[in-house]
Amino acid sequence: MQASRKVDKQAAHGKPAEAVPSAQAAFASYAAPLVDAAIEQAHEVHEDTSPEALHKLRVSLRRLRSLWWAFEPLLDKGENTRQRALYKYLATAAGKTRDWDILIELIAEGAGGERVAHELAPKLEEARGGALETSRETLSNADVKRLLQDALTSASKELNTAHERVPLQTFVDQRVAASERSLKKRIKRASRAKRSNYASFHEVRKAGKKVRYLLEFFEPVLSGNHKAVLKRLKQIQKRFGTLNDIVTSEMLLRDNLGLLAGSGDTDAALDWFRKERKRRMRAAAGLLRKL
Repeated sequence: MQASRKVDKQAAHGKPAEAVPSAQAAFASYAAPLVDAAIEQAHEVHEDTSPEALHKLRVSLRRLRSLWWAFEPLLDKGENTRQRALYKYLATAAGKTRDWDILIELIAEGAGGERVAHELAPKLEEARGGALETSRETLSNADVKRLLQDALTSASKELNTAHERVPLQTFVDQRVAASERSLKKRIKRASRAKRSNYASFHEVRKAGKKVRYLLEFFEPVLSGNHKAVLKRLKQIQKRFGTLNDIVTSEMLLRDNLGLLAGSGDTDAALDWFRKERKRRMRAAAGLLRKL
C-alpha cells in the first residue's frame, strides 16, 4: 500500500484523522481507508479460504455503498447509482460463499439433528468449495483494485472541483437524520405487515445497517446524542440478523435439494428451518412492537 494512503487506527474505521471544513474536502479521508481495506481483503480472499475473509470483504463493500449513499446529494446521480450497484454486485459475489458457510454452521449446530449434520457435511463442503471458486473468479475478473481506485478518484475529483461548499457537520447531521427517518418508516411498515412478510423485516435490517455505518463514519463530528439510536440498532442487528441467517439458509437448502440428494435427510433439516424461521419471525415482530 502506498505510503500516502497510510492512515491511523481512527481513519481505518472510516473516520477522518482530523477535522475538515467541508463535506467535499472530507470525503477522501472517509473513503480512502475503506477502499484500501476492500482492495486488501479482495486480495486476501485468494489466499485465505476461511469464512472470516469473505465476511470482512462483504462488510467493507457494504460500508462503501453506505458512504456513497451518504454523499449522494453532492455527486452525479447517475454515476453514484452505478458505483453503489458495483459495490452491491461485488458484495453479492463474496456473499454467495458466505451463505454456504452460515448454512454449514447451522447444520453443524444441530439443524435436523446430529445424524443429519454428519450425513450432509461432505456434500455441503463440496458445494461451498464450488461457490468459493466462483466468488474468487468473479472478483478476479472484476479487477476490484482498479474499479475501487477509479471510483475513489472520480468521486474525489468531482467533489474537489465543485464550486459550492457544504459545512461538514451540517451535511452529516442531515444525512444521518435522513437515514434515521428511513429506518423509522421501514419499522412502521414492517410492524403493520403480516408476520409471514419477511421482505418488510429484511428492509428494516438493511436500513438499520445503513444508519449504523453512518454513525460509525461521522460520530466524531455529529451534533446531538445518538445513544438511544445505537441501542435500538444493536437490538435490530442481533434479532434480525439471526432471522436473516435462518431464512437465507433455508432458501439455499431448498434451492440445492438436487445437489444434496442421497446425502442425508434433507427433509428433517428443512423441517427444523421452517420451525426456527417461524420462531424467529415471532421474535422479530415482538421487537418491532417495542421500538
